[in-house]
Amino acid sequence: MNRLDQLISTFDLGLRTVFATPHAGRPYPGSPQEAEMSEAERAHAAALMRVNHVGEVCAQALYAGQALTAKNAQVRAELEHAAREETDHLAWCEQRINELGGRKSLLNPFWFGGALGIGVVAGLLGDKWNLGFLAETERQVEAHLEGHLQKLPEADARSRAVVEQMKVDEAQHAQTAVVHGGAPLPLPVKWAMRAAADVMRQTASRI
Repeated sequence: MNRLDQLISTFDLGLRTVFATPHAGRPYPGSPQEAEMSEAERAHAAALMRVNHVGEVCAQALYAGQALTAKNAQVRAELEHAAREETDHLAWCEQRINELGGRKSLLNPFWFGGALGIGVVAGLLGDKWNLGFLAETERQVEAHLEGHLQKLPEADARSRAVVEQMKVDEAQHAQTAVVHGGAPLPLPVKWAMRAAADVMRQTASRI
């Protein structure tokens, strides 16, 4: 695929991620049985899953940007493989939001555009930093998902099953990035990533 085709494909991905209904390649995790929850519990769970959905919108954009500027074909292939699994997460989160009667973030076009730019920059820095950024992103996402498992209503087994599977996949993506040569990021970069993620989580939980 030449550069123009890549740009067109990335633009198409953005439109589909933000405006279309995604389709998972794997079955929806957990039991089909819906638990009894109060309206407050359902609203709380929906807000948490909206944040997770935003994270998956960002993941689509981030990996697309990184793949667009990756130097090595194998690195590009690893990024594209991770992105396909993240599409499952995107679909699962959207389905769960709908089941809970919630809504997606109104700022999804902004989240996609910002994450795409960050991914492009990461790729331009070289493959070892590109993969290192992927590994650190996934580690931070894994920690974030663990936090959500503590915050979700105890009865909400369906949301928990989705988050648990996402957590397993993120850990695998991080490990794969390290195996393929991802370099540890400097501490200031890790701190900046955490700060940006905190802003995203706080905003997406409301808007």
